[in-house]
Amino acid sequence: MSCADWEKRYQARDMPWEKGEPSPGLVDFLSAHPELKRGRVAVPGCGTGHDVRALAAAGFAASGFDIAPSAISQAEAKTKAAGLTATYARADFLHAAPPQKFDWLFEHTLYCAVQPHEREDYVRAVLRWLKPGGFYLAVNYILCGPEGPPWPTTRGKLLQRFTPHFELLADWTPRSYPKRAGRERMFWWSGRTDARPTPGIAKTG
Repeated sequence: MSCADWEKRYQARDMPWEKGEPSPGLVDFLSAHPELKRGRVAVPGCGTGHDVRALAAAGFAASGFDIAPSAISQAEAKTKAAGLTATYARADFLHAAPPQKFDWLFEHTLYCAVQPHEREDYVRAVLRWLKPGGFYLAVNYILCGPEGPPWPTTRGKLLQRFTPHFELLADWTPRSYPKRAGRERMFWWSGRTDARPTPGIAKTG
């Protein structure tokens, strides 16, 4: 969908993706790994900022980005009300230059929200926004669709697409929102210094 399409849905409050809380998988990951070095984390497709606030509360310098202006304004208001500090900006993650490189990038089903033909752009964007050797943490909505958004994918296709550029540290079925239980897969990747050039990204789903 276009920026205007996403904005219309926010203004109409037609937001079935809005769950009122951060990704349960992210909450559990942060709880299980208090030893991880904190740093600057970007959350593209942040919506109203639940995941950004969870990361900020865990000690990260958190920044949220979304293509819809109303998402950003709602995220800022909710973060201020929660007494937390985070930054937000409107950005087209797939095509924009990042404001800086980040130590971490977290996303919750953004990969499955973009059009399938844009998935190569998505991988290039992660490579642009993440520092070399940085961490990419993602909750992918595997069992959805077939009509989107969200658009379905498989674990095998995700591995085929991301392995040339990242080292897979772990993947698992996370705790999810009730109606998504068992339908998501969480991936923890580390940026590779021997990654192939971005034009070589495989054309998979």
